[in-house]
Amino acid sequence: MARTPDRDPAPEHPDHATARDPAGASTHAPTPAGDLTPGPHPAVHRVPEIASLGLDTLVTEVAERLQSAAAVTDRMQRLLEAVVSVGAGLDLHATLQRIVTGAAELVDARYAALGVISPTGHGLADFIHVGVDVETAARIGELPAGRGILGALIDRPEPLRLTDLAADPRSAGFPRHHPPMTSFLGEPIRVRGEVFGNIYLTEKTGGGAFTPEDEQVLHALAAAAGVAIENSRLYEEGRRRERWIAGANAVTTALLSTDEAQVALTVAAEQVRELAGAALGMILLPTGGGQLRVSHASGEAAEFVTGELVPQSGFAARLLEGESVYLDDMSGDPTVEIRLARTFGPSMAVPMVAAGRVLGALGVWRSKGATPFTEAEKQLAQTFASQAALALRLAEAQRDRQRLAVFQDRDRIARDLHDLVIQRLFATGMMLESAARRAVVPEVQTGIGKAVDELDATIQEVRTTIYALQHDGQGDEPDTLRTRVLREGSQAAAALGFKPSVAFTGPVESLVGEKAGRQLLAALREMLSNTARHARASRVRVDVDATVHLDDEGRPVSGDPDSLDRAGRPGVLLSVTDDGVGIPEGGRRSGLRNLARRAEALGGDAWHEPGPYGKGTSVRWTARL
Repeated sequence: MARTPDRDPAPEHPDHATARDPAGASTHAPTPAGDLTPGPHPAVHRVPEIASLGLDTLVTEVAERLQSAAAVTDRMQRLLEAVVSVGAGLDLHATLQRIVTGAAELVDARYAALGVISPTGHGLADFIHVGVDVETAARIGELPAGRGILGALIDRPEPLRLTDLAADPRSAGFPRHHPPMTSFLGEPIRVRGEVFGNIYLTEKTGGGAFTPEDEQVLHALAAAAGVAIENSRLYEEGRRRERWIAGANAVTTALLSTDEAQVALTVAAEQVRELAGAALGMILLPTGGGQLRVSHASGEAAEFVTGELVPQSGFAARLLEGESVYLDDMSGDPTVEIRLARTFGPSMAVPMVAAGRVLGALGVWRSKGATPFTEAEKQLAQTFASQAALALRLAEAQRDRQRLAVFQDRDRIARDLHDLVIQRLFATGMMLESAARRAVVPEVQTGIGKAVDELDATIQEVRTTIYALQHDGQGDEPDTLRTRVLREGSQAAAALGFKPSVAFTGPVESLVGEKAGRQLLAALREMLSNTARHARASRVRVDVDATVHLDDEGRPVSGDPDSLDRAGRPGVLLSVTDDGVGIPEGGRRSGLRNLARRAEALGGDAWHEPGPYGKGTSVRWTARL
């Protein structure tokens, strides 16, 4: 260590100098004890050198050397403690926070930060800082984007030590409300040879500049930080892989444990969206002719993209050929010809391939401005798609065997139901109505009326069953509003604990347009969800009536067909009736308000009323056609 400026280390006389060899050892032989005889041997120079130093100077010199050694020992101890601290946990964000805190304490900096470089290599993806309080950070606003001095370290990842930030020509200045900063020390953090980010330190305690020793200590800490970050990333990668495997297993279980493939594909869309941290997850199935259709969707705008056709294009062709499609930003890319695609950001579409055949594809979209998908996420999505495809193929084979056993008699069953069962039910209903007219006891008339109503409901359910037998939901069947309503009822069975009955009145497919049908399905989904959460019902009935006419308030009007035409406009009425506990007075109405907003946008209305005979609840929703 150099001596202080006020003390000259040179000897007072030239003959007091002691020559040293290159190794630093003295070239004079040791002086024998007590030998003070003048002579040419070098021992005569040792005594005058020691004697020439005053006692106070000698004590000061020894003390300074001891203090220097103690300071080095203390700093090494602090460095070791910092290294141990940064590697104390496996959570990545917590590790980064410990690195920043340890760096500030180690080199006595007032402010410290760690900027994580974005995957593109330009700008910062994350910025962790200490020293600036929450209120000041809020006044400053957005976190740094990686320009100025911070950008200089990104462009040239080498240690950077400055006495005055503002004096450097690369400085971009500070935003408003930013605390003043003068001295600066920056150091890159490398993980597996690649720059992960940079440590930034400013304002050396005491107002001085950072020293070369500070730079060396920070360099050592950055090396340890790189190891700790790598461990945390491996841990996070392992956890992420476990979540993807669990998600794939959930899809496999759903596919193999239910006869409803649509339910399992809905689970797949939800799982891939959640696992990928995306805003929207989709299942795309081939329709023939080089096209794909969004059969299932989960997340933002799911109701708008469900059912969308992907035309024969480069995007669809690549997926159908078994090639994955990755885009960092769809908002400016015209290749994805799906509605609303321009309102999203990063996306990936991965084909589901089994036995060399493309069964469909998984699609996930992130919000505009979100981080693009990493290579690890792309690989996990491919593994997920492969397992989902295998499970889908096994489920198809299982359902084919089941269909073969059932559908061989499908036409006969449907014919018998129509020709025998419904006719007998009609006859029974007419007999009961005749008996009701002859009955004189009011209670008997009421009881017979209830029985007739039950028969009418049974006839509607039988008709729905006949339709379901004639339309088995295979991919070559048209995806009509009727089949989609039946599908919503099947999907609600898991939450309700049973399958609701569904009935249709009128030519639903030909009268209800695409826009009204899409909103009707969204309303039905919300109504069934509310019923499952709150009603505690044992029976639920869904009715879709396309023969009603609506007044100016969106309510159905009653009367003969001529008066209906004069009274209102054609509309569709959706009703969900349960035998549950009803809606309590003062209970939450948020679900009903959402339904009303959907209906009012289509000239309709939404309301609730007590169920039949005062039991349960009937929620009604209308839209003009």
